[in-house]
This record gives sequence, structure tokens and C-alpha cells, in this order.
Amino acid sequence: MNEQQLSVWEFMAQQSDKLLTQTLQHIGLTFISLIIAVVIGLPLGILIARRKKLSPAVLGLAGILQTIPSIALLGFMIPLLGIGAKPAIVALLLYALLPIIRNTFTGITGVDASVKEAAVAMGMTSRQVLFKVELPLAMPVILAGIRTATVINVGVATLASYIAAGGLGEFIFGGISLNNTNMILAGAIPAALLAILFDFSLSRLQHTNLKKLKTAAAILPLLVIAFAGFYFIPSAYGGKLTAGFTPEFMGRQDGNLGLQSKYGLKIHTIVISDAVMYKAAFESELDVISGYSTDGRLKAYDLVVLDDDKKIFPPYYAAPIVRDDALRRFPELEKTLNLLAGKISDSVMTDLNYRTDYLHQTPERVAKDF
Repeated sequence: MNEQQLSVWEFMAQQSDKLLTQTLQHIGLTFISLIIAVVIGLPLGILIARRKKLSPAVLGLAGILQTIPSIALLGFMIPLLGIGAKPAIVALLLYALLPIIRNTFTGITGVDASVKEAAVAMGMTSRQVLFKVELPLAMPVILAGIRTATVINVGVATLASYIAAGGLGEFIFGGISLNNTNMILAGAIPAALLAILFDFSLSRLQHTNLKKLKTAAAILPLLVIAFAGFYFIPSAYGGKLTAGFTPEFMGRQDGNLGLQSKYGLKIHTIVISDAVMYKAAFESELDVISGYSTDGRLKAYDLVVLDDDKKIFPPYYAAPIVRDDALRRFPELEKTLNLLAGKISDSVMTDLNYRTDYLHQTPERVAKDF
């Protein structure tokens, strides 16, 4: 166990630059979506506290949005917003809405009626009662909702890499694809630590006294905006072109590592699921993608396969594998499958694909374009 832990820390030390970039992106995605969720959720919570007849519909809709599986929600966003940060931010803010709206509603409606009556008797307007009485007294409950939304966003943001939005999910999905435990933990440990750190910080803020809470409430938006800006810090991407590679392709010698060492390919790369990368290239959101040279989407999206003149991609040979008991039950199957001998050797050949508006013939030409 100790040896495994040491190897994890060594891996994280070796990947420290990439880990820092992904952590900054992760924090940025979390807080960009949180800012928007607060801007939308807080007024909605105040509205339904004032007009209680609207509360079942608003809370019900927010609850339904949160029950949608996160992968499905991201999939729904792709046709509307494409890939990258935009659909990830929208999905995250939708997940954050329910706790913010519900806790704002609960906090305001939970203020003692006699306190509000006393404020009105002193001549306060409805607006003054809201900002000087209700919101300050409801602030601990509201902060509890923001605290919950923050922790939810930290967890869900790991899925952002599925649609090329970056974040710590790149290590997690890469590790799953390569069966690399160290890589999985390199993404999972920082994500868990971020959730614990933000939850602890907001819990301390939530339980502070009212006077300090008012001061903190003025500073908190500035801190949140600063954290949101972390997403834009890793801006030195190093080239004019952007490549979208699958997690497995990123970590293989017959993949991105080979392209870097043999061709000197150092363009900006992002991790993306193979389910969406072809369409992303077709829509000019990516310039280079990894894929299969026999994939029908190459022709459908008018993509060009680059020649591997330095032969970093070894030949892959496909073969049907059948259990003995299946052959005993269906003896004619062996003769039928043997007809495919020599006909499917290239069917799983992995290669590099390029948008047709770049007519370079080899990865080396792509590197020169950088």
C-alpha cells in the first residue's frame, strides 16, 4: 500500500504542470457556473418567498433538472452549444440551482414574522425589510445552499473533460481508459481535496456571527469572481491549431506521445470522447483528431486521413474470437468466420485525421504549421 501511495505521489509530481493546469480549469468551471447560478437562483428564491404560489412549480422544475443524469445533460447541451466550456458551465449551473433556490426560499420564509412586523412598524419599506432584515437573518441558510451547490459542482465538473472543457476529469478518464490507477487518483485526489476545502471554508463562514457575516458577504463575491478567473489562466496553449484526442490516445506511445517524439507535434491538445470528436472536427471546433481510418464518419464529415510516414502506428490485426462451447453448438460458424481471413486486418487501424480545410499530408506538416 505504501509503495502504491509513493508511486501515486511520484506520478503527480511528474505531471505537476498538467495537474496544475487542470486544477485551475476545474476551479474556474466550478465558480463560473456558481456565479451564474447565484445570480439566477437568489432572485428566484426571493420571488417564490414573496409569491408562495409559484414555489411548487419553480422548485419542482429545479428538482427535475437535478435528476437528469449528468452525462445525459451534457449530451443534450452539445447540439445547442457545441463542445468546450459553454455546455459544461450551463450543465453545472443547472445542477447548482436547486440548493440555492430552495435554501433562499427556506431562509427568508423562516425569518420570524414578529421581526418582520417590527421592521414594518418602524417604517421600513418592503425593500428595506428584505435587505436589512430578511436576507441578513437568512444568510446562514442561503450560504448552506451555496455550500451544497459548490460541492456538487466540484464533483460534476470532473465530467467536463468528456466534452473537451478541461478539468481534473482528463486524468480520471485517461486512467480509466488505460487502466492506470495512478492516473485516476491524480485526478480524483485533487478533486476530493477541492470539495473538502471549499465545503470547510463555507461552513466556517456559515457559522460566523452576523456582524462578521455582513463583512464576509461583501468580500465573498470578489473571491468567487477571482476563482472563476482561474479557468482563463492556462492561456499559453502554444500553437494556432487545437487537437482533440481520446484519453487512451493521449497516453500511448503509438499515439500523442509518439507524435510528440517522432514528429515534434506540440500543438494544443485537449482530451475528448470519441463519441463527439468527429462532429467537433466537422464543425471546426477542432483541427486534428485521433480516430479510425475505416470509420464511416470520416467520409460523412469530409475529413482527411494523414499519412504516417514515420510509422509510429503499428499495424493492428483484427480477429474474431469465439468460445469453444459456441463452436460446438454451431459448428458451421468456424467455416463462415474463416471466410473473413485476410479481409479485416486494417479495420481497426488507428490514425490521425485532419479537417479538410487544412490539406497537409503528414503529421510532420501539421507540426510545421505550428
